[in-house]
Amino acid sequence: MTTHGLNVQGLPHGYQFKPQYELTPRDAKARLAAGTLLLIDCRTMPEWDLVRVPGSVHIPLDEIEKRHDEVEPLPHQQVAVLCHHGVRSMRAALALRALGHGDVMSVAGGIDAWSLGADPTVPRYERGPMGSRLI
Repeated sequence: MTTHGLNVQGLPHGYQFKPQYELTPRDAKARLAAGTLLLIDCRTMPEWDLVRVPGSVHIPLDEIEKRHDEVEPLPHQQVAVLCHHGVRSMRAALALRALGHGDVMSVAGGIDAWSLGADPTVPRYERGPMGSRLI
């Protein structure tokens, strides 16, 4: 089944999924609901204020290194990082891995893919020179 131009994983067609570094939004949503995922949102404060995934924790990318001690998963939780499209979250996940946080993952396609393929109640938005706005 495909919707909104998504593949069977719920990712945009042609997305180069990296399973050693990424979770699909559908998988991340299921793990978050089950309590087995600590979801860190590394987007900017204006993006966070506009839309967020319920249950996520906000630590902007530019604060990840100085605030990494706040990433405290429970023993049964994996850590994943979310951004708008998956680029900043990959950087944050790799930084957290380098800082000793284990197998931290990035949410593939970010909150945009989350909105399209995992939870349509999370609004989509676009970023521009005048800020972010819902679409």
